[in-house]
Amino acid sequence: MLKGKHTVIEIEGVRCSVVETGASDERVKFLKEILEFNGCQVKTEKEKAKDGSLLATSVIGVTDILFSAMINLYERKLRRRDGHILNPAYWNQWPDKDWDVSYYQVQR
Repeated sequence: MLKGKHTVIEIEGVRCSVVETGASDERVKFLKEILEFNGCQVKTEKEKAKDGSLLATSVIGVTDILFSAMINLYERKLRRRDGHILNPAYWNQWPDKDWDVSYYQVQR
């Protein structure tokens, strides 16, 4: 996710900014809950292999084509349900990292 590339694709006939590709069903549920809480309309679609068969992973997008998850995350515009500001550790679901530290203090 945390790459500066901004991609727009069509999901269910609607142009969407891609938030993440290659997401598992659990990851889709996690990100969809966060994004909808922050006022985004979320669209998901199963990824397709080159031969046209569906893969187990999904593409997550939001209908706001100007939305950039990386920019909103680092500008501290996204919040969790408990009111705390999101940071990369929470977004990436790193369980061994402190979720309440500033982004510049997070290390892999």
